[in-house]
Amino acid sequence: MAATKSSNVTLAGPSTRDSERILTADALNFLGSLHATFGDRRRELLQGRKARWDALQAGTQTLTFASTGPARGEWKVAPAPPDLDDRRVEITGPAERKMMINALNSGASVFMADLEDALSPTWANVVDGQGALMDAVRRTLSFTSPEGKDYELKDALATLVVRPRGWHLDEAHVQVGGQAISASLFDFGLYFFHNGREALARGSGPYFYLPKLESHLEARLWNDVFNFSQDALGLPRGSIRATTLVETIYAAFEMEEILYELRDHASGLNAGRWDYLFSIIKAFRSRREFVLPDRAQVTMATPFMRAYSQRLVQICHRHGAHAIGGMAAFVPSRKDKQVNDAALTKVRQDKERESGDGFDGTWVAHPDLVPVARDVFDRVLRDAPHQKSRLREDVHVSPQQLLDVTVAGGKITPAGVRTNVDVALQYLDAWLRGTGAAAIHNLMEDAATAEISRSQLWQWVAHRVEVDGSGTMSAKVYRQVREEVVAELRQSAPADSRLDDAAELLDAMVLGEWQDFLTVPGYRLLQ
Repeated sequence: MAATKSSNVTLAGPSTRDSERILTADALNFLGSLHATFGDRRRELLQGRKARWDALQAGTQTLTFASTGPARGEWKVAPAPPDLDDRRVEITGPAERKMMINALNSGASVFMADLEDALSPTWANVVDGQGALMDAVRRTLSFTSPEGKDYELKDALATLVVRPRGWHLDEAHVQVGGQAISASLFDFGLYFFHNGREALARGSGPYFYLPKLESHLEARLWNDVFNFSQDALGLPRGSIRATTLVETIYAAFEMEEILYELRDHASGLNAGRWDYLFSIIKAFRSRREFVLPDRAQVTMATPFMRAYSQRLVQICHRHGAHAIGGMAAFVPSRKDKQVNDAALTKVRQDKERESGDGFDGTWVAHPDLVPVARDVFDRVLRDAPHQKSRLREDVHVSPQQLLDVTVAGGKITPAGVRTNVDVALQYLDAWLRGTGAAAIHNLMEDAATAEISRSQLWQWVAHRVEVDGSGTMSAKVYRQVREEVVAELRQSAPADSRLDDAAELLDAMVLGEWQDFLTVPGYRLLQ
């Protein structure tokens, strides 16, 4: 595909189903202007991240709440638009046609179409995902399966919200002046350019979820991107609405400041539980007191997770924003009623805790969980769209509570080691083959949960932790388990399996130098 001289944008990707109508000259000019205006600032902020991580590793910096500043004052976020006011059940999934149709038709209040953790960022996926989003906004989205089954949109649809990739990622197929464009600006820019005005004309708007923010300065960058984009395309400021995922330990300490920076565009905060756990491991990986037990033992009832989620509700409601709960990742099984019943009981208990804590809505990963979550929130909210009047003034969270990761009775077990290896390998294999949301052992795994698996393995090997009843965790133990799991998975591997590449990548991330994100080295294997 040729360069567009007017914007100095060069495309390295091949033609795809939707590339001609998505990658137009005007759209690429807009991307070029975003890169020229914000590219350097984004890189400076990423350098600031690295300095902060290094200081935490060295123990020369501690995390604490800001005690002064305008964010501590009396202010409110912009009022929610009508179709983003009742958010009691939100379903998430990749920006792929079939899954989008099922999610939009699911009966959920909101559908978050994911260009991030649930989408493997192949060039075809990110471009054709934009085509599917364009059709969804115009209600023309359809899909016919290889078996001939037709999928179409119903009359009543969930409100569409889009999650672009995080600030740390590049889109290597698009170069501006010889530099790869930010994947965040690429994803946001194309969706906003093609759909912002159309969504407003249809009584909705360009709505976004913002992932993996680590500071209020990163939120300020997004806010400036929003203002620039609205001005450039002649849309009123405030047309864009954004919900920020609080899924890093740094954001947990700055969530009020983040909300303040985005206040004219803010819709709320979301408790992104899985990436949050990964962030804690990453930030304090060299410190033994932050070693976590098996992932399954770190629930939202754990004190440090409960403190984080309750503080989020308190801050959101203080400033008139929605507080959205975390993901129910269970994938219902039609074959095993016992497994189903046990899992649905846990999902219901999780949503009862969230609604009781004051959350205004919650996340699910499968359409069959929508009725379960809706029933719980309907009983609490009744006819009200939210419960922002619950200010949770009874909540008093200290920095020490967020940083005390003690899990009563928590253990690292042989089953936990094996599960992490198994999940990481299966997910990486699927991701390298172009699937970013994979059902594994009745759970919907995405990049966030795979990050927990591989980072725990690195942490356990690095600290030579005791594995309950099995001695000390080591590189040798990891290799033995990995070889066993690979041998098992190979027996049912598909013809296009990338299992060998997945094993090599996992070995590098567990036994080699620390990698900040698995998607960065993994992305190079997608090229």
